[in-house]
Amino acid sequence: MKTTIEKNFQVEQPISKVWEYLSDPTKIVTCVPGASLTDTIDEDNYKGEVSLKFGPVKAKYNGQITFQERDAENYKMQLLGKGLDSKGKGSADMLMNGVLVENDGKTDVTCTMEVTITGMLAQFGSRLINDVSGSVFDQFVDNFKAKLAGGEVDNTLKAGSMVGTVVKGIFGKNKDA
Repeated sequence: MKTTIEKNFQVEQPISKVWEYLSDPTKIVTCVPGASLTDTIDEDNYKGEVSLKFGPVKAKYNGQITFQERDAENYKMQLLGKGLDSKGKGSADMLMNGVLVENDGKTDVTCTMEVTITGMLAQFGSRLINDVSGSVFDQFVDNFKAKLAGGEVDNTLKAGSMVGTVVKGIFGKNKDA
């Protein structure tokens, strides 16, 4: 199952500070719900894991993130993430393009992600994956803004909101059938 997700948000911080954090996995990982870094291979390659739990479904992916492009002059990046389900029952791949644009002392961030999922999670379909990804991304944005402002960050996945998303996705799927 393959889906494309596009997200835009604005941060009330200068572009240089936003870039510093977004282009450094050691600074940004704490903002990603359920994610942790386990090893630094080199300046462009990192190993880590992501644990997700929503509704009755639990998934843990061990994988690698690779910066395929990190253009500090034009504030553009491309990341490739590949992960395998720790139980060997699926995989998840993500190609993300990010662009930062300065806007009156603030920073506009645009992300486009192509996500490919196989295994158990793929059974839920692209609509549910988009809904859940949207919820996780919204939590990431909240955490990222808090971190840049010097506040506390909680990267535990907000399970309550995930259950609501799963229920909405299941009923929406049945309604569309």
